[in-house]
Amino acid sequence: MSSSVSATPAAASDAAIAHFSAKLGFETDCWDTHHALSTGTADFVLLDVRGPALYAAGHVPGALHLPHGKITARRMAEYPPETLFVVYCAGPHCNGSTKAALALARLGRPVKEMIGGVTGWLDEGFVLSEGMEPGTLHPV
Repeated sequence: MSSSVSATPAAASDAAIAHFSAKLGFETDCWDTHHALSTGTADFVLLDVRGPALYAAGHVPGALHLPHGKITARRMAEYPPETLFVVYCAGPHCNGSTKAALALARLGRPVKEMIGGVTGWLDEGFVLSEGMEPGTLHPV
């Protein structure tokens, strides 16, 4: 007797490698983002793409505020074309980061979503900054 998990066979290893490798090209997680920010190795621009009230109430330290609807070619022109952007929103129940990632990709910009968003960040036990300034993480 098989379970509903095994009723559909797992993908072949070569297909799984292709799938999971590609998936990592689209996303990063809260832990890796925190590590880069706290060790001074962040080679990306972190964007909180929620509205101003939510950003002010609590955002990832170091994140710049840019609501997804305000991502334009003119606004992004201040960054070199090769700048990697990492975007996040409230959490898995929010698609603001997907909208932001799509807007950046349409502008030809490298982009990844930080999966989990603020919810994931808090689930990992990390702190938020308040107010309209990005703030910083203390080095580990």
